[in-house]
Amino acid sequence: MIRTIGLIAGNELRRLFKSQLAWVMLAVVQLLLAIFFYLLLAQYMQPSAASAGLTAVVVSGLYQIAGVVMLLVSPLLTMRLVTEERRYGTLKLLLSSPVSITELVLGKYVGIMVFYCLMLLMISLMPASLAFGTQLDLGQIAAGLIGVLLLLSAFAAIGLFISSLTDSPAIAAISTFGVLFLLWIINIAGTNASAGMAALFAYLSLLRHYTHLLTGVFNSTDVLFYIIVSVFFIILSIWRLDAERTYG
Repeated sequence: MIRTIGLIAGNELRRLFKSQLAWVMLAVVQLLLAIFFYLLLAQYMQPSAASAGLTAVVVSGLYQIAGVVMLLVSPLLTMRLVTEERRYGTLKLLLSSPVSITELVLGKYVGIMVFYCLMLLMISLMPASLAFGTQLDLGQIAAGLIGVLLLLSAFAAIGLFISSLTDSPAIAAISTFGVLFLLWIINIAGTNASAGMAALFAYLSLLRHYTHLLTGVFNSTDVLFYIIVSVFFIILSIWRLDAERTYG
């Protein structure tokens, strides 16, 4: 099973790197975050911000912005995971092959997550360069890195599931962005709601759990939330494709 998942993930990565979109996304994300990194450094040099600490202002600030940027570009990266297979007729071949649906879904999920990890590695080189000239709060940085990785895992799982629902990459991208944006700001909906509903909306907010990790507060509740979201949408993807295999 692991070998099959690895082969599918490797194939997914090759397809990504053969497309211009992947290279454009890598370049655009790196350029945008490099600009914000410079702006955050300039902000830290102001007397009013220096007291907050370099890690809090620059590193956590960069990861905060990275979450927003990845929310914008993730739908473009995940929209073709299944829709492209369906459009070109290769999905029927995969569904009729000895490969299990679980292996297929996990392979595609692992493939996109490896790509996300490469993007995260490139992003992290910027704050890592600060270690040559000053001391950083490694605990807060580690919590922030875990937060970004967990956030991206949720993005990938949601995008994969929505991609399995349609044969149009554009519809998949727009729908994925809509769902991600809703989950990003859903806590705002609880502002005027009852205490119970406000707590529910706050718990469902991707931003709320992400902010906790960026501030260095490593809470198992936040980690568990992202794991539940990722597993939930992966299972939905498996059920969706399994139904398509069963009922044609």
